Amino acid sequence: MSKDIQLSDSDGVLLVKAARRAVTELLSNGNRIKLESDLEEKFSFNSGVFVTLNNPDGLRGCIGFPMPEKKLSHAIVDGAIAAATEDPRFSPVKIKELDDIVFEVTVLTPPVEIDVSDPLEYLSKIKVGRDGLIVRHSFSSGLLLPQVPVEYGWNVEEFLQHTCEKAGLLKDFWKNEDVKIEKFEGIIFKEETPNGAIVREET
Repeated sequence: MSKDIQLSDSDGVLLVKAARRAVTELLSNGNRIKLESDLEEKFSFNSGVFVTLNNPDGLRGCIGFPMPEKKLSHAIVDGAIAAATEDPRFSPVKIKELDDIVFEVTVLTPPVEIDVSDPLEYLSKIKVGRDGLIVRHSFSSGLLLPQVPVEYGWNVEEFLQHTCEKAGLLKDFWKNEDVKIEKFEGIIFKEETPNGAIVREET
């Protein structure tokens, strides 16, 4: 894990609770919460973050910010609300669903371009379970979080292929020398059950 970001288990609990509270408040009464001043101060550093919502059928929403362009205290609220209401793959979450949804927060280290002289070197420079990927080409980009290849049992090549497809590119486009591939790491905290105990996911 990058030394840029240090988060304790208790920090993770606060972030996941904040994500759930942001969604609950918005769906209950339309309020967009602002974190308390002590949390604003604790999470006042800029960081990328994704909020993932899962129900018993699988993914229910996932949106976030790959680049450290806003304070984590703001990004966690914005990401949670967007994951619940703006993911184009799903209809907006309804309040009655929240008792069946597990909240997961992934705080990202800044993306770093992977430097290779031959595209096949990517296969040895990416570690499944540790690294997330961003593939960029022209105006296209695709991002997959570190936990995704683990959930699907992909190897590094399959991870690269699926990230290319997420960017709207052909699956083997990672072999093209014009493509830019970045990796990042994630600190993952999630509820074990809906609204239940919050744990750090070991990667």
